[in-house]
Amino acid sequence: YGLGFFLPQIVRDFGMSFTATGFVTALPYVVGTAGMVWWSRRSDRMRERKEHVALAALVAAGGIAASTLIVDPTGKMIALTVAGFGTFAMMPVFWTLPTSFLSGAAAAGGIAIINSIGNLAGFVGPYVMGTIRTTTGSFAIGLLTIAALLILAMLIALSLPHDAELETPPDR
Repeated sequence: YGLGFFLPQIVRDFGMSFTATGFVTALPYVVGTAGMVWWSRRSDRMRERKEHVALAALVAAGGIAASTLIVDPTGKMIALTVAGFGTFAMMPVFWTLPTSFLSGAAAAGGIAIINSIGNLAGFVGPYVMGTIRTTTGSFAIGLLTIAALLILAMLIALSLPHDAELETPPDR
């Protein structure tokens, strides 16, 4: 949410018109959409989830962190587009993780807790990012915080248990 809500402002700071800002802001989403489909299919084909989530989180974190170091608008947008790829590629594969170690009511409860935490972050995150931007005059600290949280998510994903039987389709 932090990047999604503030990406138009980041791009607008390049000095573009509102129309150009809209088109340029769409680039990470276009690449992310393609990445989402490709990465999910790759994960399905390899029958592997945790490492796909972790690698996508690492790519997203790297893109976001790199965007804070790059001054050139083109380079910054390339970094943010890489971050968009990682962020959107991670999401559908991430949602397969709870059912890879939970089943039945536990899976439903686990998914509900994840969704609740995500919704809280969607509420709190933009306030934090806006406060950081107002206080420092820059998005850098907020973006680096998002990158650090993505690294934490990567480490958590890699530490999760996995029961291959829960992912094996039943015999027909």
